[in-house]
Amino acid sequence: MAKLQITLVRSLIGRNEKQRATVQALGLRKVNHSVIQSDNEAIRGMVNHVSHLVKVEEVQA
Repeated sequence: MAKLQITLVRSLIGRNEKQRATVQALGLRKVNHSVIQSDNEAIRGMVNHVSHLVKVEEVQA
């Protein structure tokens, strides 16, 4: 199964609460912090919601 490496590249300052909550649900804390999540529909939906704040790369499991 493929995994996604998700990196927060933009600050959350001035963003609304839904975007902040989505970033927190992805497991991201600070700018340039990366997490590896499984590639599924829920994670893809969250990434699409905050696509302007994150960078996504596919990694092999």
